[in-house]
Amino acid sequence: MNILVVDDERLIVKGLKHSLEQQGYNVLTAYSGVEALDSIRNDKVDFIILDLMLPDIDGMMLCKRIRENYDIPILMLTAKDGDYDKILGFEFGADDYMTKPFNTLELIARIKAITRRVEIKKEDMILSLGELTISWGERKIYIDDEEIKLTQKEFDMLYLLAKNPGRVFTREEIFNQIWEEEPLDIRTIDVHIKNLREKIESNFKKPKYIMTKWGVGYYFNKI
Repeated sequence: MNILVVDDERLIVKGLKHSLEQQGYNVLTAYSGVEALDSIRNDKVDFIILDLMLPDIDGMMLCKRIRENYDIPILMLTAKDGDYDKILGFEFGADDYMTKPFNTLELIARIKAITRRVEIKKEDMILSLGELTISWGERKIYIDDEEIKLTQKEFDMLYLLAKNPGRVFTREEIFNQIWEEEPLDIRTIDVHIKNLREKIESNFKKPKYIMTKWGVGYYFNKI
């Protein structure tokens, strides 16, 4: 597992790198928010240890930016010991929070605990429905092991329907949950459903997966 340590205190980074490598982890390092973002974009990062106080980007804002685009687990480090900072850290997407100075063995135990939770969550988020497999963690779908390319909204819409087989969603409900706002033009739902059917149905005119409840909305067929 590749762990990215983000902290401008080089002695802390050096010590963490040594301890984590002894546990068998591969350690990447960054001493600023910009370096961290570059590493996340260019390297395979499986876990992030993120200091709250960085010289260029506030750690909270960096956590928020990472979480907007990536599902990488984040353990936040801070010299502050206030409940407000902990709550704010969790709201911005941190998975756990430790205050400096910290016990390295406890930090390693927390990394292992977070990793276990993430793996369990990923397993729970894989749906197998007939020939169709939907992986939330990868944000990919497969039909008979062949990947089918979907847009972000198409994927979110398919996952919403598929994890609730048999439940009929109105167009307004789908719009609210996918776009997280009041419906502006619910006809866009019909367009997305049409595109989804063309991509995942063997005969989109006689769908097997995404069904229409006339006058109400759409639902995923129980298979």
